[in-house]
Amino acid sequence: MTHETTAADAAAEVRPFQVEANGINVISDEERKGTPRQLFWPWFAANVSVLGLSYGTFALGFGISFWQAVVVGLAGIVVSFLLCGFIAVAGKRGSAPTMVLSRAAFGVRGNRLVSLISWMLTVGWETVLTILATLATSTVFERLGWGGGDATKIIALLVVTVLTVAGGVLGFDLIMRMQAVITIVTAVLTVIYIGFVASRIDFGTVSAIPGGSAQNVIGALVFLMTGFGLGWVNAAADYSRYLPRSSSSRGVIGWTAFGSSLAPVILLVFGLLLAGSSTELSQAIGADPIGALATILPTWFLVPFALVAVLGLVGGAVLNIYSSGLTLLALGIRIPRYAAAFVDGVVVVLGTIYVVFFANNFQGQFTGFLITLGVPIAVWCGVMLADVALRRRDYTEADLYDPNGRYGDVRWSAIAVVLAGTAIGWGLVTNTAADWLSWQGYLLDPFGLGGAWAGANLGVLVALVIGFVVTLVSGRGRVRAQEEL
Repeated sequence: MTHETTAADAAAEVRPFQVEANGINVISDEERKGTPRQLFWPWFAANVSVLGLSYGTFALGFGISFWQAVVVGLAGIVVSFLLCGFIAVAGKRGSAPTMVLSRAAFGVRGNRLVSLISWMLTVGWETVLTILATLATSTVFERLGWGGGDATKIIALLVVTVLTVAGGVLGFDLIMRMQAVITIVTAVLTVIYIGFVASRIDFGTVSAIPGGSAQNVIGALVFLMTGFGLGWVNAAADYSRYLPRSSSSRGVIGWTAFGSSLAPVILLVFGLLLAGSSTELSQAIGADPIGALATILPTWFLVPFALVAVLGLVGGAVLNIYSSGLTLLALGIRIPRYAAAFVDGVVVVLGTIYVVFFANNFQGQFTGFLITLGVPIAVWCGVMLADVALRRRDYTEADLYDPNGRYGDVRWSAIAVVLAGTAIGWGLVTNTAADWLSWQGYLLDPFGLGGAWAGANLGVLVALVIGFVVTLVSGRGRVRAQEEL
């Protein structure tokens, strides 16, 4: 059985500690199981990380008030995860990974460009989460007097990597079970953490934070959208593909969006209260987003905090490494899925070593990473959303793997939309904290958007709209022709 053919003879019941046989093939009807409600577990576990608290600092860093941050936080988180829900519908309609279903819009081989971008984003997120877990563990151990130097960081990196790669290699069934456990443990310990530090909130200080301009509000909105839902859209169908075809589309959208949004909304609001109450804590979070949260805890709770921090980050990293492995296969790399996950694990370790031991200014590099890759992913997301909306029938699965099939080999028009949308989007964003991205923003002055608008990062929203509107208008005939064959 190749990884590009239907897995008709794959085992119908996969055990959680058995390596998943499926790669980017279509999931057979015999293997489809569950209900949309079960999507809550992986998506909640992937987003319950205490990193959500640190986003309070990131949002206020745009120079906006607490209430402005609450509004843009709710809008950015919920709307961006709703986009994930809409794309997840394609999974149950086509029973293939997200970046294989994308071939219907870009062509079988034309889709490789956006698959490469998707792979970079998912591997980047895996690296970010591994970096945070490593730094957090080092900080906790230092406070406990157990070290905290390079040796501790190396051990933490090894532990996090083993947990993450194991989930990615073994696959879907283990991930679903892991995420259920991670959800319960991290949710309970996070509530306890909030109870411990709630006394540090000074609502008078928080409410006195002055409001920001419309440009600052939009900048925070874009950052939160890219930091939450837009970071997951390219993996949104990877789990819904196991659902039966008869599953409710509304249920898929609702449970994906609800599971993804619930924890981040609560954590962001509490993070805003903490960061707004203490300038010192807010500055510390900018340097070590997770570890700084441990500095305000009683010593005896540091080990449980380390557990909740690491598990929450692993929950997100596991989903990313599973999806990045699938995306690597969608690129045309002919290796087993578990080998692809292992390759991604090696890349993550190398990236983590560089940032933890040689680089600095985490927040600046993190912001630059999110915005820069957020632009092309936003264009792809717009194209994919429009393509899904235009379709009235399920995908013809065999043609997703055949360059001579109805979806074609290379769809140059869709590729042109991504290239043009990315060029325009990068011209309308800035990343002043990351020197290597100083070339961006080249369209701001020509369009009269310099000065106050420079930090609004309008390019992400513009890219999303370009991808959606152009495809919705120009793609109707193409989709109709595909479905009539």
